[in-house]
Amino acid sequence: MIVTTQKPLDELLDFISTYSNILIAGCDGCTQPPRGLREAKTLSQLLELGGKLRNKNFSFKTTTIAKQCDYYLVASMLKPQLEGVEAVLSLACGIGVQTLAELFPEIPVFPAQNTHFMGAEEREGAILEERCAGCGDCLLALTGGICPIARCTKGLLNGACGGSKDGKCELNPERDCGWILIYEQLKKKGKLDLLKEFRPPRDYQLTGWKVST
Repeated sequence: MIVTTQKPLDELLDFISTYSNILIAGCDGCTQPPRGLREAKTLSQLLELGGKLRNKNFSFKTTTIAKQCDYYLVASMLKPQLEGVEAVLSLACGIGVQTLAELFPEIPVFPAQNTHFMGAEEREGAILEERCAGCGDCLLALTGGICPIARCTKGLLNGACGGSKDGKCELNPERDCGWILIYEQLKKKGKLDLLKEFRPPRDYQLTGWKVST
């Protein structure tokens, strides 16, 4: 799932300070924590209060969409709700914000969230941990199913740096060394020979490249 956190209210108020009629659009897609209609209504109440403290009156409309990254859904469901709207606050990840901005270029679209990473949780209620960086050249077959780009703080492609201590990263002692995790996993699978293979530098042209679906 895509992990996001809400931007500070002051920052959002700065975004919409020159507008009066605002649509807050939630997204029922894959962001964590959820950012749907309930969250949109809560945010509207907080911003309305914040606006009054700034001597500014806002008029908010709230809605939600199954997936803001779906062009068809956005065009068919959101367009009828934009009448009289001067700006949109999107509760989606950065992809959803860009989708709205592209489909409705005449209306300012502002992100209400900061998008951090694609994460997973080991058990229900656990803290989400980054597991995939969307690099466009998946190495999991060579690294025991553990992504060195996401799990190694330094993003090393060819083995550990040698600075870890007690299995923890030297840059972040609370974080497991990604390459020790890879080593242990390959050892269990009897595939330590994969560590001898040289991996060339990342091709950054593959990151974010357009693909057919």
